Amino acid sequence: MGVGLAMLAGCADSVANAVRRGDVPIENYTAQQIYERAEFELNRKQAGEAAHFFGEVERLYPYSDWAKRSLIMQAYAFHQDKDYENSRSSAQRFIDFYPTDDDAAYAQYLLALSYYDQIDEVGRDQGLTFQALQALRAVIERYPGTEYARSSVLKFDLAFDHLAAKEMEIGRYYLRHKHYTAAINRFRVVVEDFQTTSHTAEALHRLVESYLSLGLTNEAQTAGAILGHNFVGTDWYEDSYKLLTGRGLELKASGDNWLRKIYRQMVKGRWL
Repeated sequence: MGVGLAMLAGCADSVANAVRRGDVPIENYTAQQIYERAEFELNRKQAGEAAHFFGEVERLYPYSDWAKRSLIMQAYAFHQDKDYENSRSSAQRFIDFYPTDDDAAYAQYLLALSYYDQIDEVGRDQGLTFQALQALRAVIERYPGTEYARSSVLKFDLAFDHLAAKEMEIGRYYLRHKHYTAAINRFRVVVEDFQTTSHTAEALHRLVESYLSLGLTNEAQTAGAILGHNFVGTDWYEDSYKLLTGRGLELKASGDNWLRKIYRQMVKGRWL
């Protein structure tokens, strides 16, 4: 096995060297030879070079089985090289040309990863996060039951949590600068649209803080009541409890406001 791999690597290396020197035009090599050269480049962590050779297979031998295999591998190689735009382009071409192929699910997954793997900091623009969510949803809906769908579900939840984290970051900024109405609008988005994320409890507590700062006790009490029912074991509940009871207020649904609707939904199970 070791001798065979060494021979393959040597052959692939000689192909590339000949092409680079101009001794033999790349057109003189078979699709398999160029494909094996691309694999060799991948194995030695030269993903950009690999993508180039996979592209040559597709250019010189279009509509062949080698071209199909090269296209999906080119998408993978570009992704390994962090060339996400070209990875996405290659993956989309594979989906367009071979929508019923077994590798179409993987191509859709690579397309989603080209967005997802650029989500690295909460403070960045969230356009990529929205695109990642859409692309991951496409994998889940089009290819249910596959390993790619299962992985996409996990990544979808993380990306969704990431969006909520962005809203919280902005809300905290407004709260620190005493822009309470602006802060409330951000925390409200988390409570209404991101209830399944890890940020809901903090968002409710920040609403308690913000509403108390504005003297809107009904809203603050209702936010505290939701915390008490759903997140009673958290530090956020403890902090809100101290804030409200310190002012002689109960943690109960009070008044007629948007939080009262959330209370009916989350505590009473009523959706109308």
